Amino acid sequence: MTTSSEAIRVMLIDDHGIVRRGLSAYLNTYPEIEVVGEADGGAAGVALAAKLLPDVVLMDLVMPEMDGIEATRQLKAVSPSSQVIVLTSYSEDERIFPAIKAGALSYLLKDVGPDDLVRAIKAARRGEATLHPSVAARLMQELTNQRSSPLDLLTERERDVLTCIARGMSNADIAEHLIIGERTVKTHVSNILSKLHLQDRTQAALLALRERLVPLDDPQGGQQK
Repeated sequence: MTTSSEAIRVMLIDDHGIVRRGLSAYLNTYPEIEVVGEADGGAAGVALAAKLLPDVVLMDLVMPEMDGIEATRQLKAVSPSSQVIVLTSYSEDERIFPAIKAGALSYLLKDVGPDDLVRAIKAARRGEATLHPSVAARLMQELTNQRSSPLDLLTERERDVLTCIARGMSNADIAEHLIIGERTVKTHVSNILSKLHLQDRTQAALLALRERLVPLDDPQGGQQK
């Protein structure tokens, strides 16, 4: 049996109290999930996440004062290891792409089945993305558009880490270079591989070179020719 210390620590950010209560009541029926906090808005959610450092955050997008996109961006800055699952009623491109670029790992609509939501939370804990089918289709179309780059899916910090990977730097080297913890580096690397659907660091480095994130003649590229 999963103990509370091993449970996936989930936080809810949604301005509708009835939604939060319903989600909390349902998720807490699973012994492997523990709802550790709730917030009724983006700013409050960011502040609470900084204290709780949850494993997974269910994030609404349309909220007063601070929307879910900005909240996701700020939350990932104060708690990089927290995986954000957008849970919203909206599937327009102008919401999907900014949310992913802000650092959201998964994007689900509120018509998602309860069991599918739980599977998405477990997947997020492993650093694996879950996308609503219509959202996945839009992302695939965007990625195949020659005018866009798959690197657009990454946050600014993730691009910094990918640049270091392409230059052959280890996690320890990256941590020292970017002045962040090595554990945080590992989280960023996991997010990069998941978002770009890559298997390992070598594939990530090759993609960075292909997308000119690092010039082919970069003196720090070392082994690249």
